Amino acid sequence: MSSAFKNVFKTLIFFGIGFSVLYLVYHNQQIAFEEQCMLDGTDLADCSLWDKLVDDVSNANFGWIAIVVLCFMISNLCRALRWNMLLKPLGVDAKLHNTFGSIMIAYFANLTIPRSGEIIRSVMLSRYEDVEVEKAMGTIVTDRIIDVLSLLIVIGLAFILSFGKMSSYFRENMDLDNTLGRIISFPVLGTLVIVGLATLYIIYRNWNKLISTKIGQKIYKIVSGFADGIKSIKDVENVPTFIFYSIMIWLMYYVMTYLCFLAFAPTANLGLVAGLTVFVFGSLGIVFPSPGGMGSYHYLVGEALGFYGIGGADAFSFANIVFLSINLFCNILFGLIFVIVLPIINKKASNN
Repeated sequence: MSSAFKNVFKTLIFFGIGFSVLYLVYHNQQIAFEEQCMLDGTDLADCSLWDKLVDDVSNANFGWIAIVVLCFMISNLCRALRWNMLLKPLGVDAKLHNTFGSIMIAYFANLTIPRSGEIIRSVMLSRYEDVEVEKAMGTIVTDRIIDVLSLLIVIGLAFILSFGKMSSYFRENMDLDNTLGRIISFPVLGTLVIVGLATLYIIYRNWNKLISTKIGQKIYKIVSGFADGIKSIKDVENVPTFIFYSIMIWLMYYVMTYLCFLAFAPTANLGLVAGLTVFVFGSLGIVFPSPGGMGSYHYLVGEALGFYGIGGADAFSFANIVFLSINLFCNILFGLIFVIVLPIINKKASNN
């Protein structure tokens, strides 16, 4: 099976997952919408969720959407600047257009195979800057670790500010005690732990033999470069600036969600805390392994908006306004632009 065929196959699988989840969300919302129409005395022939969705998206305030796009690009600029700071300790003085462009291409790649963008991002940078792929990947892992920590902080803040609504949701939708008990008692987990520990012990006992082989040296080089990239954070020159970029990335993400409220009439009166709650749920939806969080983002945003009295159909329209403007329009447009522009810019620079 060729590499190209495998990539197409993986893309189809993930799109299949995304479309399946999105269809289920749409189907359930259509049923709820028809039930509401019957309660309102509206003829079912005039009760189409698709027609409402098209109408809501076309009537969104595109002035606010434009500002949302600007905030998205500011967040990506801050991410590129932060990445440059991680690369600097490795002796790489990367050009901003290369780090920024690689990030935009990575987002575009994530719309095909989730998380493939991280690999694409390191390969693109290695192509245009003097840095090994493994080291670039290490800095990206550090970048993502910081993102995970940032998301946990944001989740904690949202939980504190909207404790009643979020705690009720998790109590109703997740039986944490039983779930944890099933995981701990699950026999396969115990087997995996034993096998993992045994494997580590064998590697430890035979380390010198393994590292002297050709494949062992190759793996060691990859892991070593990877580790160098991760450790670059301890040698960041200006820690306050690094923290500022990190805050700006997530602040812009939050502002994007809140401004989308203003772009859609049913959500225009929601407050700042509602924006934070919806942002957190949407972020968790994007983590799901589907292209750009397709389906999972719509579902969780709908759940969060339900806390604040926004009906299923309106919540579905809002989720699509955000998804179409950022996950599709921005990521596809700017991703394609940099796929074309980066080789041209770097070719001109090499000729000068």
